[in-house]
Amino acid sequence: MNLRRFSVALVACLLALPVLGAGEKTAEHKNGVIVAVSEPGAEAGLAILKAGGNAVDAAITTAFALAVTHPAAGNIGGGGFMVVHPAKGKPTVIEYRETATAAATRTMFKKGDSPYTHKMVGTPGTVRGMALAHQKFGKLQWKSLVMPAVELAEKGYLLDKHHADSLNNILKSAKSPSELHRVFAKPEGAKWMPGDRHVQLDLAKTLRLIAEDGPDAFYKGKIADLIAAEMKAGGGLIAMDDLAKYQAIEREPIHGVYRGYDVYSPPPPCSGGTCLVMMLNVLEHYNLKKHDRYSPQTLHLMTETMRLTYADRARFLGDPAFTKIPDHLTTKRHADELVKRINLDKATRSEDVAKDIELTPEGESTTHFSVIDKDGMAVSNTYTLEHGFGSRIVVKGAGFLLNNEMMDFNWRPGITTRKGDIGTEPNTVAPGKKMLSSQTPTILAKDGKVFLVTGSPGGRTIINTVLNVVVNVVDYEMPIQKAVDAPRTHHQWFPDELKFEGVKQYPETVKALQGMGHRVSNSRQGDAHSIWINPKTGGYVGAADKRLSGKVAGY
Repeated sequence: MNLRRFSVALVACLLALPVLGAGEKTAEHKNGVIVAVSEPGAEAGLAILKAGGNAVDAAITTAFALAVTHPAAGNIGGGGFMVVHPAKGKPTVIEYRETATAAATRTMFKKGDSPYTHKMVGTPGTVRGMALAHQKFGKLQWKSLVMPAVELAEKGYLLDKHHADSLNNILKSAKSPSELHRVFAKPEGAKWMPGDRHVQLDLAKTLRLIAEDGPDAFYKGKIADLIAAEMKAGGGLIAMDDLAKYQAIEREPIHGVYRGYDVYSPPPPCSGGTCLVMMLNVLEHYNLKKHDRYSPQTLHLMTETMRLTYADRARFLGDPAFTKIPDHLTTKRHADELVKRINLDKATRSEDVAKDIELTPEGESTTHFSVIDKDGMAVSNTYTLEHGFGSRIVVKGAGFLLNNEMMDFNWRPGITTRKGDIGTEPNTVAPGKKMLSSQTPTILAKDGKVFLVTGSPGGRTIINTVLNVVVNVVDYEMPIQKAVDAPRTHHQWFPDELKFEGVKQYPETVKALQGMGHRVSNSRQGDAHSIWINPKTGGYVGAADKRLSGKVAGY
């Protein structure tokens, strides 16, 4: 099929797709499912499946489409991690994390630096990541996978309430005037409303270059020229050489086994896979179903497991090209040792968990989508700009946002505080180094067949969001929509605080946890768009997370 005919067929598919919103009744599908934060993004990816593409093809299209339709986190100016579980064969990870520039220095940041400056931008990885995934697994032509995003940018897409509010809020809070306002403001200056059509002509030109000339257009061609010019104008550090040298990497996933299920998630420089498997290894020592899901006993045990794991995260994890990661962290033997440190009746003080780390006294951003195709190939992809709308810097003339991912390094070496600042050595800034990530795109499988595809945005809460979903599905056998909707907990070592989405719903549990020594507060975690595969029927069930905006597209 030539590209023109393909494009016509694709538009027809987009118009005909059934799409479920967050909280709507779920259905089983046999041929493919995509769950994403944006309806047009999910539709674009599913149209690729219907046109004969596989899960990776659909993931690439969805990623580029979200760069248009979910600009707060969908991106070509950021980076992330993609877990691929082929229908047959070995799971793998495409790592396309942003990278510190050659000009970056260990002490380039100081406390109080604004997160919205050019020096906060790391070398973007998304376009190279999608290209590597396509090289390894793609069935359809590269151009055909990027062109749906071009169409969405050129002709526009209809805003829902969440995305209209998102644009209005960033325009109100960002410094004005700027390229961001020129690109994202409503032409007549009024507020965006649900149903408005959002057109992005500069971004359409950029995406068309990527579609027609391939990833080199971004890293060595006209787009690279525009990025370098933007950096020079704003005092940023990314040079043409940083862009030209950037490479995405195929990595072996972190692999664990939890109650008979294989668990696959990204390795360092991502902390998510290591921490998730560490926590599951600890929880496997206990019969969680002995107590209700929201009993004090269950939440206390999960909290203590999180506390110990996040302390190890600070102690050991960083870019493996710069830091030796201990081999024992994801072993059952290490979990045995952690279990010995858990008091089932009392909360442990976080400052007692890692006494070797000196504490210094002190006075939405990411998005995840899940994909599965008719053959059972699955993709779990999380990517980010760091903060919502990243650095808020739009490359002049190119129409896309740049990340502020340098925020994810430990800025001040040696400064670790009870408030949650981490200054441990493994994640300090260095030229060419990749900053530690909490992204946790995850796939569970049994006997080589995918069982669960999940992940989430949310900074350091991401790992614990995924843990909560896995426990809900595996231990408590919740239907996938209930597993995604259920209240979640989060503890990250410091600050020494248990965050719980169910504070108002479970007051007696909160009171009991406080009696055990926990400081409990209310919170909200990220939108975990997930897919569950029914072991009995083989059907695919998508669950969109109502915490933000989510769509299930399946057929």
